[in-house]
Order: sequence, then structure tokens, then C-alpha cells
Amino acid sequence: MQDPIHPRRLRGIMPLRQMVRRVTLRRGDFILPVFACEGTGVKREVASMPGVFQMSVDVAADWLAERAGEGFGAYIAFGVIAKEKKNPRGDEALNPDNVVCRLLEEVGRRKIGMTSMTDLCFCEYTSHGHCGILSGDATTVANDVTVDRLVKQAVNHAQAGAAVIAPSGMMDGTVGALRGGLDAAGFGNVAILSYAVKYASAFYGPFRDAADSAPEFGDRRAYQMDPARGVEEAMLEVDLDIQQGADMVMVKPAGPYLDILRAVRQRVQVPVVAYQVSGEYSMLEAAARAGWLDGDRAVLESLLAIKRAGADLIISYFSQRLAKLLER
Repeated sequence: MQDPIHPRRLRGIMPLRQMVRRVTLRRGDFILPVFACEGTGVKREVASMPGVFQMSVDVAADWLAERAGEGFGAYIAFGVIAKEKKNPRGDEALNPDNVVCRLLEEVGRRKIGMTSMTDLCFCEYTSHGHCGILSGDATTVANDVTVDRLVKQAVNHAQAGAAVIAPSGMMDGTVGALRGGLDAAGFGNVAILSYAVKYASAFYGPFRDAADSAPEFGDRRAYQMDPARGVEEAMLEVDLDIQQGADMVMVKPAGPYLDILRAVRQRVQVPVVAYQVSGEYSMLEAAARAGWLDGDRAVLESLLAIKRAGADLIISYFSQRLAKLLER
């Protein structure tokens, strides 16, 4: 008797393969990172992230207008701060006229049809490269004083036009403080996307080139999560942030932590965002440019895995490939 179970029947022709697919990617599923820098007419390629650029506000706004025309729906802004504007307290983060705020205002002025999100942290603004004010012995970041300054930074971003604030510094109690501070300042409609599950990962290296935010000493393992901890710690972090008012939660990095992403998706009722980080981008892009991988197929496969694991939205640097590969 012939075996009736024959999975290959559904794989034989492309139209049928497409019909039975359960995981889909659209341009609207993606949040595009933007690195805003000082100057006018500036577009500098990041050496460790080929195809990704530091851009002055005017160039970045033009770039975002093009991406909006292609059907992408959101961006997240990072500041690239001139060294002379950095100090140990990261005061430029609180400047309402810094490059991030100016980009937000320019996007609003041009009525570019993308949701404006901002990364909320001090690592891009401090001379030491850590994510906040250092403790008295200058060995780690002081939690509470940093949170107070993050609230001020968030209000500036909201005033400039941010629709979503994304705190990334992994300071305890940040989400609750932000929710209270934004509400008190009249920005109750501004959403919070918490970097709830953020690991002290080796995959961030190229980003630190792009944002000029590498720590001057030590590392960030005292406040970012240990990759060797169990899934329970990730569940605790998302529970705490949702209790404090997070509207969305993030898992970062994405690809190396698909097990965590899946567990978070099964745990929470809010949207889940996954960050395909700079190291993931650079590895795939370098291998594709060297001819070692079919770049388009490898990128799509990596993103399908992230979506299949449970991400509602994905932060990714692959806008150029995605505009070519994905439907709107």
C-alpha cells in the first residue's frame, strides 16, 4: 500500500508553495534605523556597515521621504554627536536643538509619512560612551539619576515630534518614569517601545562605529543582560516593563535569540519588536558581497526566521534589499 503521507506534494510548483505559506513579510513590517549627524549635505558610509550611512538632517530627511514612497512605515533615529559636544554627563542629549530633535522636526515639517521613533539613551552623547551618569567611583552607571535625565530627553523628543520613544539603556524603572513624565508634560499619546530584553552582545560592534558610541573603558555587562542567563530573566524584564506602561517590547539582538523572542511572544499581549542588529547585518552583507552567500535569499531567510519566531515588527538595516524583494 502506498504511503498517503507525501509532504512534497505541496512543494512541487511555485504557485502552490506561495499559497500555503504562513509567514509573510511586507515593507510595513519594518522600522529603519537612521544615523543623524551634524552638518549639511553629509552622507558618510559606515566602514563596518557597507550600505549604511551617517547623514546630516537634510540628507536623512530626503532619504526617509524616498523610503516612505517605497512603502516603509517607520524609522528610529540615533544621534551621531560631534566629539566636542560630548561630556561625562551627556548634556547634548538634553539639548532641544540636537540633531535628533532637528530630524524629528524636519520630518514633521515635510509631512513625511513615516512614524517617528527615537532611541533613548546617553551612550551616543557621553564622552565615556556609557549609557548614563557614572556612579561615584566611575565604575558603572548610576541608575536613578540617569532615569531622571532620560525623562527630560524623552520630553524633548516628544516636543520635536516623536510618536514613539524607545528607551534602550536598560536602567531599572525607566518605563514607569517615562510614562509619568510624558503624561505630565502633555504627551500621553506618545507610545513607549521598551528595549525590554537587551543582551550584552558581541553583535553590536558595527553599530558603535555608526553611532560613535563605544565605551571608553570596560563594557556594559553591568546593566545589559547576560546571554548565559535563562529565559526567566527575559520574562521578568518584559513583565516589569509592561506593568510600568510599555506599549511594545523589544528583543535585541534578534537572530541569536529566537528562543527568547518566541517565549516573549507567547508571554505578552502587546506588540513584539525584534532588532536585527548591526553585527547580523554586517555578517550577511559582507558574505554576500564576497560571493559566499546568495545575499537576497540569505537576508529573506534570516528575516522570515525572526517573523516566524513571533516578531510583529523588525528593526533592520536592509532597506535597499527589502525595497527590491518585498511587496508593500
